[in-house]
Amino acid sequence: MTTCEAEGKPVVDDAVVDDARVIERLTVRKVIAPLPKPHKTASGTVEAAPLVLLDIMTRDGVTGSSYLFVYTPMMLEPVASLLRAFGEIITAEIAEPGDITAQLSAKCRLVGNQGATGMSISAIDMALWDNKARATGQPLASCLGFSTRPVRVYDSLGQMSPDETAREVEQSLEAGFRCFKVKAGHENLATDVAVVRAIRAVAGDDCWIAMDFNQAFTPAESIARMQRLDGESVAWIEEPARAEDHYGHADVRRAIKTPVQTGENWWGIADMRHALAVGASDHVMPDLMKIGGVTGWQSAAALAMAEAKPVSSHLFCEYSVHLMTATPTALMLEWLDVAGIVNGNQPTISEGYAIPAPGDGAGLVWDESTIARYLVA
Repeated sequence: MTTCEAEGKPVVDDAVVDDARVIERLTVRKVIAPLPKPHKTASGTVEAAPLVLLDIMTRDGVTGSSYLFVYTPMMLEPVASLLRAFGEIITAEIAEPGDITAQLSAKCRLVGNQGATGMSISAIDMALWDNKARATGQPLASCLGFSTRPVRVYDSLGQMSPDETAREVEQSLEAGFRCFKVKAGHENLATDVAVVRAIRAVAGDDCWIAMDFNQAFTPAESIARMQRLDGESVAWIEEPARAEDHYGHADVRRAIKTPVQTGENWWGIADMRHALAVGASDHVMPDLMKIGGVTGWQSAAALAMAEAKPVSSHLFCEYSVHLMTATPTALMLEWLDVAGIVNGNQPTISEGYAIPAPGDGAGLVWDESTIARYLVA
């Protein structure tokens, strides 16, 4: 970027650009936010969400926000440090999400755009889209060319006994949910079957239920389990093999009747394209911070449409409720609210649908008093 001597404004390709849309500063904060209730999976129990919060302010005073769920507290500082380093690169650049994402991706080509690097670039992309939507006075969905609307949603429940699951489903029904996903993979397969039946006993025989193995088994083990679960009318089985084992997922898919769902651990569009090329899944579930932020999600949605694959979201319900409206083959929004305690403007749930929060952008409004309480130095 050079400077127009006559006006002191940035110049790109000999054209004077709006100085107001130049990035002024990035603010990065770390919090460990307690979940409303512990979330048990086959891989362990999550009781609190380590989050990195990002705000990007432009010279017009508009601030766009995003966050990353980094799974383990030990990743808080490495990711925060990366975001600060990227901030030094993009400060004083024009706040155009696609351009900034391409610039940072190019700088990291030799390192690779997976892991903390890819997540950090995604967070910046998300915050810049939020900034762009707020600057134009629109919800994020409208900024992407779509109207906001309610999106079908399921409550993502943990791994519990049948009795515990039944109690959780009763609470979920009262909260407005009509569809459910449970973490499966109990030591005793009969418990998985009993859990499905416990849900139907509470929510009705025709209720929508999905299950998630969370990468706990080999393809052969999952096939053996699904031979029993195939008769339970489950909407999908999620990650029945290791996330990176696309061929293993394809083996499971060919051997069972229940649709296979994967995608939350795809690193970018290249990984998604490879998985689809080998027939790894019937459904796709991109994760916003791993697929490349809003910019990456748009590419994933286009690829899913070309392959006629139903798309469901993974986490980031505030953003996802907007992105699902901009996804031609959208199916289900996952509700696992990891950041609700620090966001005072959540989407609402009613009669099986998620309704976007009011306001411009993605609707994130930080609860500063709560952030101060759980802030990590």
